[in-house]
Amino acid sequence: MPNFKNPVWLRSAPNPRYPALAGDLTVDVAIVGGGITGITAARLLQNAGRRVAVIESRRVGKGETERTTAHLTEALDTRYHALISKFGVEGARLAAEGQRTAIGTIAKFVERLSIPCDFRRVPGFLFAERQDQVGELQREAAAAKRLGLLAALTDEVPLPFPTALGLRFEAQATFHPRIYLQALAEAFVAGGGQILEETQVGEIEDGEPCLVITERGVVTAAKVIVATHVPVSTRLLLHTKLAAYRTYAVAVDMPPGFDGLFWDLAEPYHYLRYQTVEERSYLIAGGQDHKVGEHEDTTEPFDKLEHYVRDHFGRPVAATDYRWSGQVIEPVDGLPYVGVNPGSDHVYVATGFSGNGMTQGTLSALMLADQLAGTKTPWDDLLDATRFKPLASAKAFVTENVTFPKQLIKDRLPRPGMEGLGTIAQGEGEVLALDGQRLAVYRNSNGELSALSAVCTHLGCQVQWNTAEKSWDCPCHGSRFDPQGRVLNGPAVTPLEAQPLPFVQEETPERAEAEEARQRGQHPDDDDLDAGVGLADSSPPSDHG
Repeated sequence: MPNFKNPVWLRSAPNPRYPALAGDLTVDVAIVGGGITGITAARLLQNAGRRVAVIESRRVGKGETERTTAHLTEALDTRYHALISKFGVEGARLAAEGQRTAIGTIAKFVERLSIPCDFRRVPGFLFAERQDQVGELQREAAAAKRLGLLAALTDEVPLPFPTALGLRFEAQATFHPRIYLQALAEAFVAGGGQILEETQVGEIEDGEPCLVITERGVVTAAKVIVATHVPVSTRLLLHTKLAAYRTYAVAVDMPPGFDGLFWDLAEPYHYLRYQTVEERSYLIAGGQDHKVGEHEDTTEPFDKLEHYVRDHFGRPVAATDYRWSGQVIEPVDGLPYVGVNPGSDHVYVATGFSGNGMTQGTLSALMLADQLAGTKTPWDDLLDATRFKPLASAKAFVTENVTFPKQLIKDRLPRPGMEGLGTIAQGEGEVLALDGQRLAVYRNSNGELSALSAVCTHLGCQVQWNTAEKSWDCPCHGSRFDPQGRVLNGPAVTPLEAQPLPFVQEETPERAEAEEARQRGQHPDDDDLDAGVGLADSSPPSDHG
């Protein structure tokens, strides 16, 4: 069976370890989350003379940053003609300028630190395969012209299959995200910064000073940045404006057939690029997004991507090629939320990057570094984390948040009981009704069963089993847990509670060791994580950005 947790970036990037927090610590700024947003902000704040500590629940870059497809582009997931209708011409122009600024910032870091991450400027193409999609492309081209973007319609889309029309964006870029991030982290540590891995944050107290409370000690700071992809600093205020989606990618070993970034207008859409890794060329194809926890079989999107590659490129996807999925956080009005956390004075957040995590994570870091210095940025009002624009987001707000009550109602429906235990295969899980409880039951590779409460520790929805990621996923707000119940993605910060099964299993050394590790809150080694066992970092996975 193919490995569904195997990003192509893992092959060639270093993965140095940093120590865990060992007791209490005082700094100027504490950053929760060691992904693109957190590490970039840390380096910028360090350059401004601040003492900074980055607190990461797992390893640097091991969350959504390594699950990106790393498109650096001005072409946002929300079309510019839609942004004009929601935020006006000036707001849409600022959004585009933010993307350009982020790409330029990455380019400057690459140059200054001499990072060998294969950063290249390339064109980007939004393209229509069918004639009935041309009108959408023409509307976007008109919006791009109105905003002053370097973009124009073209009949020449350099793909090996027919297209109806394309919109070409100049001076976009690609890079190797993991090599880039690790180089930034190393420069930050070399400059005296602290990265604290394997340190789970349980609570953040706003105040003067702020307290970041972990199981290993308390970090005291004047300011806190929460860069965890989904904020762990607010229980509900921001999460009603966010929706979590899974997105999928494959990397196919094949000679390069085009140069650039490509995004189609299908629903769900696809995105394409090439990447050279250790002198081998890979076609990266992504897409097939769906809401977290609302797909019965999460290996099916990989099958659809493989069919897409075979049909469009004439190349079957081999079991040895790379497959991975990630989590995309969609904001209800189409733009991210960056700035002071709702209800806080000294805690800042950055979230809702859609499929543009590399660029919007970088822009967020730039904004937050300036905001902490008391400097206003051009994007402060546009991306204000406390905003709610009824005309821009009311429909999406209702559509996305219907999931919460729907899942609470769904949770109360009867589910298979004892007879369901025998149907669980090794390495798989299922939610069952046993002795009046909803239990998340998992069978390990030795055939042994274990059980957890199936109730998400964030707001009480019922988790669902993810067959590809081997995780328990919450469909309400996107929290994810490994088979042993440990947090993989927020907003949850507390593990799923272990529960006894209604019969006695024979105790084994393996079960005792697993339970001891779970009680300590430790994550398995990263090699095990990548193989399928397992709070997150700051930017989307397998997003196209």
